[in-house]
Amino acid sequence: MAGASAGVSETLAAFVAASRWEEMPDLVRHEAKRSLLNCFATAFAGCGDEALEISLASFRDFGATGKASLIGRVERVDPLTAAFINAAAANVHDFDDTHLRTVIHPAAPIAPALLALSETRGVRGQDLLHALALGIEATCRIGNAVSPGHYARGWHITSTCGVFGAALAVGKILGLDADRLVWALGNASAQASGLVETLGFMAKSIGVGGAARGGLLAADLARRGHDGPAAPLEGIRGFLNVTGDAPAMDEVTEGLGSRWEALSNIHKPYPCGIVLNAVIDACLELRDKGLAPVESIASITLLGHPLLRQRADRPDVATGRESQVSAQHAVAITLLRGKPGLAAFTDAAVNDPATLALRGAVRLVDDPDGAVPGVRLVATLKNGTEHEVVVDHARGTDKRPLTDAELEEKFRVLVAEKSPTCGDAEKLIDAIWRLDQSEDAGALLAHARPTVN
Repeated sequence: MAGASAGVSETLAAFVAASRWEEMPDLVRHEAKRSLLNCFATAFAGCGDEALEISLASFRDFGATGKASLIGRVERVDPLTAAFINAAAANVHDFDDTHLRTVIHPAAPIAPALLALSETRGVRGQDLLHALALGIEATCRIGNAVSPGHYARGWHITSTCGVFGAALAVGKILGLDADRLVWALGNASAQASGLVETLGFMAKSIGVGGAARGGLLAADLARRGHDGPAAPLEGIRGFLNVTGDAPAMDEVTEGLGSRWEALSNIHKPYPCGIVLNAVIDACLELRDKGLAPVESIASITLLGHPLLRQRADRPDVATGRESQVSAQHAVAITLLRGKPGLAAFTDAAVNDPATLALRGAVRLVDDPDGAVPGVRLVATLKNGTEHEVVVDHARGTDKRPLTDAELEEKFRVLVAEKSPTCGDAEKLIDAIWRLDQSEDAGALLAHARPTVN
């Protein structure tokens, strides 16, 4: 383990290199399984999205051929392309896991890189889970160090930080020592990119897919002797200083092995930005209790953490993709239709006249004391009556997490809706829960391919 005087990059790399599965807490191991199950579920949901079809067509034209699997699809491609496509699929509907403090979606850039690697070499199940947990931990800690300024500046934190977690996770599988893991971080730092401006557009998927592909590439290059700077994270012109406002370096290294950020990674019940979960919960409560019939509403005010307004104050969205980060749409579609699934965030739903009419009544107000998982909704009726709903902790967040059974049901629903020809869904669920007993993690992907063309 690196000494007390070691730098941030060296300390993190030494921790990853020395980590042993047997020493990892049972809760962290189980959370790795939950993250992998959820990642497969959301990848099944996104595997046929138009953004993925376009990306895959482009990769094919550039010669992307090989034996690596694509979740929910029959095509085979090279491992770098598989990592990209599966990561983009897992994130495209914004239905993947979320680290609340940073709003990073860590599994999407990490798990697909590991799965692609597992088809090229023998990887034990527990080794994949171990690497996934370490990658999630590193990603979230790096995100902590630059938050909240990093995201507020406009960096898409899932992409920018995810490439580091993917590089370390793949490096762990490859057996890299601490020095070469630092090189992997350096190789990843040269690829760390992604902008919030792309949210709501296909371009977002380039950042997330690129983080998975970039992490896989970064670690393999380091394995072959492709070196990098000694301090890619904390250097004067390293990632943390370049992309963060007075970065908190200790957030990366303090309590490694004893305090696990991976335990703060949650799973969503709704396919949209995490800041909208509490909004949807509040609307469901308002609707289910009949407090404010839709036709009687004059206005709705949402008071929440500033991130809610910064990310989701989008009254004029025109596409389903944009609507995933629109508070106005989330309010309107939930009050009109009830619990929203994938169909609630489509072009047709966005342009429904009833939805258009209602979202114009919604406004957002910052509450400096508000928390990301909560919101206060005030519905003012046309007769002047007000109804207030307060949600302190949204469904799916750390205080109200989805159970294992709820995650399984989410998996089944998404497979049935978007990948119904994948007939081994139950086998895949069981294989993920038992993955630490498997000698071949790559075998998971056999259950993730369609059973018919």
